[in-house]
Amino acid sequence: MWTVHILTLFPEIYPGLLASSVIGRALSTIWGLEAFNIRDFATDKHRTVDDSPYGGGSGMVLRPDVLGRAIEQCFIKNAKPIYYLSPRGRMFNQGVAQELVSMTTGINIICGRYEGVDERIFQEYKISEISLGDFVVSSGDVALLPLIDCCVRMLPGVLKKEDALQNESFGSAESYLNLLEYPHYTKPCEWRTHKVPKTLLSGHHAEIARWRLEQAEEKTRALRPDLWSRYINNNK
Repeated sequence: MWTVHILTLFPEIYPGLLASSVIGRALSTIWGLEAFNIRDFATDKHRTVDDSPYGGGSGMVLRPDVLGRAIEQCFIKNAKPIYYLSPRGRMFNQGVAQELVSMTTGINIICGRYEGVDERIFQEYKISEISLGDFVVSSGDVALLPLIDCCVRMLPGVLKKEDALQNESFGSAESYLNLLEYPHYTKPCEWRTHKVPKTLLSGHHAEIARWRLEQAEEKTRALRPDLWSRYINNNK
């Protein structure tokens, strides 16, 4: 079972949204989750996990002695790779998600808080950093939920139809690689003044596939020029 082990200051928030919908139905059968409280590894009566930074500055930093004990007792024994969510990390995308899922037994994740983690933690343990984007949130837990959701959707048996995964934005179907998803329509065929494109009603699968690719290209070119440039370069 692909399992996510989490070190966090807020274990009570899990599984939260991850217990809902198709992701939740697969929890405990196809994938697993275990959250550990970093405070459990503090040694003082106040369960202190952080302190002020050397050199001055605002905010607090997670202590290496406390976090180190947590890593060694919760992570080292399972031999899974360790990741830390940070704006300075490698940018998360569908390709990174595929790499994480390819680690068949799962991953370890450290969710930071405050101003971050003492740098010696990275020097002591083999930890890779992942970023969900060029923005700052209150804790790593906020960023972890979409990361887990993205990965779990890719596990065999979670989604019932492979096409649902292959053809969505950033899916792995070759024709749609690096493209945004094409538009979707359902009944009724006409709503107010809007009609479903005739091609989708034709039953001609090749024409429908061509239309969807054209629409995906058009949306990507208009909305995400960065992805469009990558798509053009990959298809030269």
